[in-house]
Amino acid sequence: MLNCFGNLWFVKKNNELKSNNSTRNCYVEDQLNTNLSSITICNSGDNKKLLEERLKRYEDEAGQTSSTSTLIDRVTYLRKNRENDVSKTIIDIEDSMNVDLCFVLDCTTSMISHIEAAKEHILEVANYINSHNSNIKFWIGFCGYRDYCEKGRLQIFDFNNSLEKFKTYIKTKVVASGGGDEPEDVLGGLNAAITQMTWSNTTRVLIHIGDAPPHGRRYYTFGYDYYPEGDPTGLTAESVLEEMQSKNILYHFGKINNTTNLMLEVFRKIIGEFPVFDLKTTGKNPEILVNKFCKATCSAIFSSVTLTTTLRNSKNIYTLQRKKLQINPYEPNWYTLPKKTGELLCYVTPKTLAEVKDEYYFINSNFTVQNITFKLAPEPFSVGAERYAYFALETNFLLSNKLVIKKYHDVKTGTIERYLESVEISSVAYFLSTEFNKAAKQVGVNKKVTFIDVKVLYDKTDNAYYSVEKYFSNSVFKRFNVNSGLITEFHSILEAFAHFTYEYTKGYLVVYDLQGVDLHNEFLLTDPAIHCVDLLRFGITNLGKSGIQRCILANHKCNDICKKLNLKKIKLE
Repeated sequence: MLNCFGNLWFVKKNNELKSNNSTRNCYVEDQLNTNLSSITICNSGDNKKLLEERLKRYEDEAGQTSSTSTLIDRVTYLRKNRENDVSKTIIDIEDSMNVDLCFVLDCTTSMISHIEAAKEHILEVANYINSHNSNIKFWIGFCGYRDYCEKGRLQIFDFNNSLEKFKTYIKTKVVASGGGDEPEDVLGGLNAAITQMTWSNTTRVLIHIGDAPPHGRRYYTFGYDYYPEGDPTGLTAESVLEEMQSKNILYHFGKINNTTNLMLEVFRKIIGEFPVFDLKTTGKNPEILVNKFCKATCSAIFSSVTLTTTLRNSKNIYTLQRKKLQINPYEPNWYTLPKKTGELLCYVTPKTLAEVKDEYYFINSNFTVQNITFKLAPEPFSVGAERYAYFALETNFLLSNKLVIKKYHDVKTGTIERYLESVEISSVAYFLSTEFNKAAKQVGVNKKVTFIDVKVLYDKTDNAYYSVEKYFSNSVFKRFNVNSGLITEFHSILEAFAHFTYEYTKGYLVVYDLQGVDLHNEFLLTDPAIHCVDLLRFGITNLGKSGIQRCILANHKCNDICKKLNLKKIKLE
């Protein structure tokens, strides 16, 4: 019996059976009797057809089709177009590092501690961002609101790059006062921030913090309201939030209590899912609240820059936010789901730098194929810019294995090429991580960088392809850095690993966009991106030599791990 996601793997190639303790080669022997007849070795199909599919996809992504017919001419034409597209993308990425950051605060009496935290946290945010992402520049603004019966119902401090001026304004001009009935002028405050402030930068972040809903019974079910029919000036959530969308402003909410729950439900129906931060006060320690403000603000900036650089326009961003409403974060009742049959396809991992650099290594490689039975959740539990993720259960063995199956948004049924490319990226990253771990161990760095084994799954029942990997339960999934060069959670080992991949491959590529689980003795990672000087490898997230130089290396600061490994100081070209 064969287990596809264990520790000891067996690879059969060229009529030889070889054992390997790597977690990246092919299939593990279960403690029960092994039936090797279920593993077959296949060439990856018609190599010319696979190459043709890849070129056709790249042409579709570029929106350009060459009028030439020869393979060499098509590759040359595509390469030139990819270079032009990458140049534009790099400019967009650099623009996205300029951020408008607006705080919209309820300024009634109950919000005294939160107003103080808004003032105190901003310098800490700036210091943290500058320490690892000095390419991010942000302008900060403020819009305070109270209620219709209050003097100074709205207060606006337009965007300014002086953090001291922001602190001074909050300290001297913003006074917590008023608050008659339960609701406040939430829609008026949001509308003023959206329409009366000078939004000018590419990435636009609005952090709304309040402890009460807007006027109108559609937003709450408790307390007294002077305006139960809604905003007396005629503002609606639809009109305000749609205007916000039209200006490419990304909404975040700081939640203080549960009175805003129904309001958030209404907002989600209009703009889709959005980040909600826990800003509840605990005890009398103001430092706790300031720390929460810092984490929320940094998270809002990083997630907004990531969305802006990855999806590039507000239409795509809000489409993704609406898709997030469709996810189901819970495992299904497996007993009620039908069993499906399929095949697992696994490449042999490259073993040398020459194989990594060989652009045809994976197209010409053989892979192993093994039969599998599994169950698939009907709804995704997560969605990203490119793929949905589903819970799955392998049912081949006495002890079932939990899996994660990933499906591209826009891939036609029965098309394998893009999934093979995702395995290629993962395989190259795995090879480089093993080389890094060996080098790191020699200098006393024992925490490993490991990439989760990824395979292609062919679903015979539905004639569909997916990528599949092991599921890790009870673990917090994090994104540590981003394809654009943004560092969302700094770890010296991971940044040194990226530097190592550049030096080890002699400037050929960098592995980045690192995300996964931070365990005690290793980082367990998945879905990396690769910037490579060959723009016709590793998909649309490959930003080539320009991406290596201007996104990754320009933001890299050599740390203690880099120095222990004797990595050369980076010189930008």
